[in-house]
Amino acid sequence: MTAEPKSFGAQAPGPGACVKRFADWLLPESGEEFAFPSGLATPEAEKLITKALRRAGRSNFSDLSFVQPLNRLLKAYAEEADLSLFGRHATRCDLDRCLTNQLRLDAAEEEDPSILSRAIRKPVFITGMPRSASSFLHKLLSLDPANVVPRCWQLLYPYPSPSRLLPLDLRKTRVALQLRLFQCVTPGLGRLHHLSADAPQECTDITAQVFQSLRFENTHRIPSYQDWIDRHGHHHAFLFHRRFLQHLEAQTPGRRWILKSPDHVFSLDAIRAVYPDAVIVFLHRDPLSVVSSCARLAEHLRRPFTNHLDPKQVGHQVSARLRQAAGHMMDAAGHLPRILHLHYGQVVVQPIAAVRTLYRHCGFELSAAAERRMTRFLARPHRRSVRTQDFSRFGLDAGNLRDGFAPYVQHFAVPEEAHA
Repeated sequence: MTAEPKSFGAQAPGPGACVKRFADWLLPESGEEFAFPSGLATPEAEKLITKALRRAGRSNFSDLSFVQPLNRLLKAYAEEADLSLFGRHATRCDLDRCLTNQLRLDAAEEEDPSILSRAIRKPVFITGMPRSASSFLHKLLSLDPANVVPRCWQLLYPYPSPSRLLPLDLRKTRVALQLRLFQCVTPGLGRLHHLSADAPQECTDITAQVFQSLRFENTHRIPSYQDWIDRHGHHHAFLFHRRFLQHLEAQTPGRRWILKSPDHVFSLDAIRAVYPDAVIVFLHRDPLSVVSSCARLAEHLRRPFTNHLDPKQVGHQVSARLRQAAGHMMDAAGHLPRILHLHYGQVVVQPIAAVRTLYRHCGFELSAAAERRMTRFLARPHRRSVRTQDFSRFGLDAGNLRDGFAPYVQHFAVPEEAHA
């Protein structure tokens, strides 16, 4: 007999419930009637949506295209993710935050309709193999005053929280505390991936706010949601991506956007459709140096959220996804214009030369002041992430992986690295 899926919302009372009660007291419910179409959302999704509308004192969302993805995500959470107590609480908080952010964008646009007319000109999208120095390059480019990157605190909270008691912008502090808590429940994560409230952040946190992001598979096992988003595509997600950037642009105008996520290789057609003048940068690295590292990172990210974690399942999912990414890059190289190809070794061994190559490709000028800032940053000691390889732990075989990735390695002339 098949067990009924666990209710996504079921959770024991605890400190989070106390915080919720205080927040509800601070932001009392509105008496407005909500014009939410019946039957569009599942009962669980409708409960979340109605709560967000009530807290914001609004009658509806300006765009309801997020509802279907939210339905799919909630179903996958309930039936596949095997969420732990912490996982149920954390995912509920995450979904609440995303809905709240959408309503804040709506309110800001009503106050200033010109936000949606802001142009995002020639954005640079850094993508390619993960663990290939993309975060390092993103940070380096952020040091040029002519560039702007989305920061972690901005993506989580694009506008300050309205409060009658504390009229201060505490977003950075709030995110720093949240990241510190997350590091406490994921020991060892800091050695694999640096977390900071002010660090340049990946675009998956933008598209997550309309529940159409590949971020969710990094922290949960939700294959049905992942299959759906692969079939559905990313066009609506990147329409929201542009809208979100327009809100950030209104707050920090006049600079060029440098954006980054390895997951962008799965949404290149949507990026081209929404940003016709976008510049795409592919970073390449020996896949055997990538697979085990990505599997370890996924294992660390998922562990607090689930009751059961199988490293071998994680390894097979990660390696299959990376083979798909390699295939997408080979396809894109044959038909998409203006793609710059850089290798991991170029970026980490001669970073300033790699930046100059990127600027020439984009038609940007690297100012003397920007180069000095980058050089000073590079002169500081930098902590390297853990690089040990452990294929057997994840049910993988180095020889089989080498064979599977051979077309990608040959296509882009990727140098092979030494592996322990």
